[in-house]
Amino acid sequence: MEHSHHGHHHGHGHAHVHGAGADSEKRVFWAFLLTAGFMGAEVAGGLISGSLALLADAAHMLTDAAALALAWIAFRIARRPADPRRSYGYDRGQVLAAFTNGAVLIVIVCWIFIEAVQRLREPVPVEGGIMLVIASLGLVVNLVAFAILHGGDRRNLNLRGAAAHVLGDLLGSAAAILGALVILWTGWTPIDPLLSLLVGLLVLRSAWLVVRESVHILLEGTPAGIEPTDLRQRLIDDVPGLIDVHHIHAWSLTPERPLLTLHAQIGEASDPQATLKRIKQVLARRYGIDHSTIQIERGDCGDD
Repeated sequence: MEHSHHGHHHGHGHAHVHGAGADSEKRVFWAFLLTAGFMGAEVAGGLISGSLALLADAAHMLTDAAALALAWIAFRIARRPADPRRSYGYDRGQVLAAFTNGAVLIVIVCWIFIEAVQRLREPVPVEGGIMLVIASLGLVVNLVAFAILHGGDRRNLNLRGAAAHVLGDLLGSAAAILGALVILWTGWTPIDPLLSLLVGLLVLRSAWLVVRESVHILLEGTPAGIEPTDLRQRLIDDVPGLIDVHHIHAWSLTPERPLLTLHAQIGEASDPQATLKRIKQVLARRYGIDHSTIQIERGDCGDD
């Protein structure tokens, strides 16, 4: 029985991921500055105008500023090198940050739903003019912040979690503008909480997708695009001298870093090193797996 771990591919993958992470880190930082800078104006505007849509959007921006700060901190922590206690490094902190941001966003949406229902039962006056001005400024800020984040690495779950918060702000500002126009033209104030409900549903979907994927990664779920049965057959078909593949375990540190372990049974005449090299090539080319641990076996599997 032979065991081998291919170190060169592992190091190459780290360089690419850390380079993309540095870009995402900068994007999150600039989005944080924009969001935090405008948040105070929107809170004041919502209180003065009495608009729930503005206050809901301000609440989004408050939590989004914290969410963006959390995402930025997670990127900073991920820079730390691996050590004896964290042999894979600190990249998984980004997934924890994404889960936290998504979960907080779901809680905020629930609060908005409750407030909207109360406003529908007991309407309150809304100053459409102030609401329109603040919401328009907020839309510009959110568009810029979202454009900054949207231009980053879309595979990065931490960046997507931050972008989900900013998208909620963007939709909230757009809804507040529409509500202000309706109120100014017709005086019909129920449009404000109704639009808040609509925005909440849209934001809830984005938040749920981030939470679902982050939970899947934290539970060591199989990465998207990797089906163990298909992977086994692909290796047997593409690698000469490979008799069987079993004990396949695939998971992710982050969406950009899939990992895999497997046992490969070879014939007596097969070259273990050549077989190992070929398996590594297939995993990297077909599945994007640059870090794998492969146990080469002759005869029966020792674990069985």
